[in-house]
Amino acid sequence: MCANVLVAEDDAKQAELLRRYLRREGHSVVVVHDGRAAMDEALARRPDLVLLDVMMPGVDGLEVCRGLRAESDVPVLMLTARSTEDDLLLGLDLGADDYVTKPYSPRELMARVRTLLRRAGQGSGERVYRVGGITVDPERHTVLADGREVECTPAEFRILEALAARPERVFTRAQLLEHLHGFDRFITERTVDVHVKNLRKKIEPQPRRPVRLRTVYGVGYKLVGDHAP
Repeated sequence: MCANVLVAEDDAKQAELLRRYLRREGHSVVVVHDGRAAMDEALARRPDLVLLDVMMPGVDGLEVCRGLRAESDVPVLMLTARSTEDDLLLGLDLGADDYVTKPYSPRELMARVRTLLRRAGQGSGERVYRVGGITVDPERHTVLADGREVECTPAEFRILEALAARPERVFTRAQLLEHLHGFDRFITERTVDVHVKNLRKKIEPQPRRPVRLRTVYGVGYKLVGDHAP
């Protein structure tokens, strides 16, 4: 299930690695490189999870964590090169939910992310997306169109889930391809068009004149309510 994740990491290579792995898991990702920007983005965007590097310029990760806890209960996963017990306990005392020490295994990190989101009610299937006459239930892996259940392939479901999680947002074909990671090894942007065409046959009253799964010419696709202009 898609979540909005804020990554605060001053090492550009590490930040890009985190972004790629999180996007492959289907999450939306915003990356910042210093503590002040992390605070500003967290308060403005209200993410579902924050990955927070301890050692950042200006305001460090510990201070960011302290500030976040005064304003929000967003799950915080600390990333640090410090591995002493005192350092770990300090972060947890400030309100961090979990700690990963560098160098870390990306697979382990993604497992920690899934656990935190599950605890927070994200990624557990507790959230059902409803956009107009379309209902997407990630836990049951079902799609309803005007109350009628429609069968979707795994790839179609992943595309529709991503669109339903962020209604009105325009996704490029490249962004939707990232949500298909693991389904087809040799997919292209043309593959997205085919999946969208098949989805329209299943969820649109008139597939040749789509009013729900719309094309934004020159950009990509978006899912909107039935009466959106």
